[in-house]
Amino acid sequence: MVLKNFDVLIEKVKSFPEPKKVVVAAAGDAHTLEAIREAVDEGIVKPVLVGDKAKILEIAAGIGLAVEEDDIYDEPEAAAAAQRSVALIHEGRGDFIMKGKLETAQILKPVVNRETGLGTGRVMSHFVFDELPYYHKLLVTTDGGMMTYPTLEQKKDIIVNTVETLEALGYENPKVACVAAVEKVNPKMPETVEADALKQMNRNGEITGCIIEGPISLDIALSKEIADLKGYDSPVAGDADVILVPNIQVGNILGKSITVIARGNMAGFIVGAKVPIVLTSRGSSAKEKYLSLVLASAVTAGK
Repeated sequence: MVLKNFDVLIEKVKSFPEPKKVVVAAAGDAHTLEAIREAVDEGIVKPVLVGDKAKILEIAAGIGLAVEEDDIYDEPEAAAAAQRSVALIHEGRGDFIMKGKLETAQILKPVVNRETGLGTGRVMSHFVFDELPYYHKLLVTTDGGMMTYPTLEQKKDIIVNTVETLEALGYENPKVACVAAVEKVNPKMPETVEADALKQMNRNGEITGCIIEGPISLDIALSKEIADLKGYDSPVAGDADVILVPNIQVGNILGKSITVIARGNMAGFIVGAKVPIVLTSRGSSAKEKYLSLVLASAVTAGK
């Protein structure tokens, strides 16, 4: 299956027999708890809240969020809240983690700890679903929030992370576009060389479960009409499921262009860990946080 929009994803998650348990680290944040309340009201999640208990209870009372006392863990310090949240996952008390009012580095430190963290041996990467006004389905962009300048091997891991996540959502053989400024390999442009290398890995069976194209420009990846005009023949052209960006700068700018300029919606989390890590930015709206909860719940249920 291919998800056309977030409404389809929301209805899919609402049909699950029981809500998924989300552990919220440093949960004393109004936007975060507003998103949790909406997801609770729709039967999507059951919250386990870690943070300043007095602050959590104050916000929860103000927005009408009911949480069982046993599901609130009093850890006022952000670093301790992050560490306790990871421990709760190991104890089986949650299905995935959500970042509340703390720095990204504070939640990632216990997550990536080699002895007590949630690593799997692969790199962790940022997976984002974008809902665009004029594209015919949800579009994945990766990685604009975790890996800064990934190597070829790290890009391979990012693709594997992404494909496994999409498979958990019911996708079969998603189409991956390794984007660059040009469509031909140019030794002076490393991203074109690596895009071609990833394509060859796919062709020789080293990366499976998807169709990889590259180097390919963004306009060709998203528009069949432009692909035809430029004479670019590929099943990915005009129908990409995934945009693999060459580095975090491109991913960050592309993501913000989608939400700020194109007025698109997005949802995202960190993949490649034992459980999804919902890691929205400080400027994220309650809606974005809610959609990210929906996405993480759907992926958790599919694994």
